[in-house]
Formats: sequence, structure tokens, C-alpha cells
Amino acid sequence: MRKEEKNNFLNLPNILSLLRILLIPVFVVLMTQGKIAEASAVFFFAGFTDVLDGFAARLLRQKTKIGALLDPAGDKLLMTSAFIVLTIPSLNSPHIIPLWLTIVVISRDLFIVSSAFALYKLRGQKSFPPSLLGKSSTVCQFMVLILVLLFNSFKISFPYLHFLYFLTLAFTLLSGVHYSYVGFRIISLPKKS
Repeated sequence: MRKEEKNNFLNLPNILSLLRILLIPVFVVLMTQGKIAEASAVFFFAGFTDVLDGFAARLLRQKTKIGALLDPAGDKLLMTSAFIVLTIPSLNSPHIIPLWLTIVVISRDLFIVSSAFALYKLRGQKSFPPSLLGKSSTVCQFMVLILVLLFNSFKISFPYLHFLYFLTLAFTLLSGVHYSYVGFRIISLPKKS
């Protein structure tokens, strides 16, 4: 039984998810060394492993419980790390992600994770499907990271990037409010006996 569990853990989708997590410190170190182009290449490759692991899991029928945790954990860790390092003024030019946006993005994620844990403990709620607002928020956040990395890699000044910052802020806040509403609805339902 243990050998089967080990084989399930060491499948291609899970290895790709682990690789994405292991690339995070490489990305951060390259950013702190001012090697923005190299760091960007690592970030894009790590993002590509996200596409590959989902494709491999479906194609090879290798979806596992640990994979269902590793995949989103890898995504969130990668994006959170990128938001933090791209907010540090001394590491980036010409574009720096505003501190207020990074705080809102990370705070919303922490709120959602802690709320999901509370709902699991209080109500046994195990599935939390992403909403349209949540997906839109993730797309905006990812676009911010990609564009800031690209523009900084090529030293391109783009004065209209702040519009994307405000759009990302709006979707991040709206998705947080929506997830709060869904959470309160679950809590208010009569508990199953």
C-alpha cells in the first residue's frame, strides 16, 4: 500500500508541481542579484510547468490528492514571491508594483485560506470551486507580474501600467467580497446531523 502511495506521489504532474516550488528560491535569488532577465526566464518556465502539470494530470489520468494540494500551493507561492520582490524599489526598474497592491493581494489570499480552513473545521466543507471573479483576479495578478517582469527585463518605460494595477485591485477586492459572501452562506446553512 505504501509503495502504491509513493508511486502515486512520484508521478509527472506532482514532479512538475514540486519543480515549480523549487524554482521559487532560484527566482528570488536572481532578482536580488539584479539579474531580472534571468529571473524572468525562471518565472516564465515555472509558470509553464503549471500548464504542463494540469495537462499531464488529465492526459495521463494521474490526478492525486497530494497533487490537488501541490498545484495551487505552487501557484500561490510563486505569485506571492513575485509580488513581494517586485515591490522592493531597489530591485526593480523602471517599474515597481505598488506596496498597496501587494498588501491587498496577499491579504486576500490569507483571508481565503484561513476562511477555507475554518469552513472545513466548522462545516466539513472540502471543495471550494473558484468563482469567475476569483479567476479574473488571478488573471489580472498574473498579467501584472508578467508585464512588470517583461518591461523591467527590457528596461521599457510604460506609463499606463498603473491602470492594470487599479483593475487588479478592483478584481482582487471584489473576489474577496464574493468569497466572504459565499462563506457566510455556507455558515448560515443548517448543520447536517
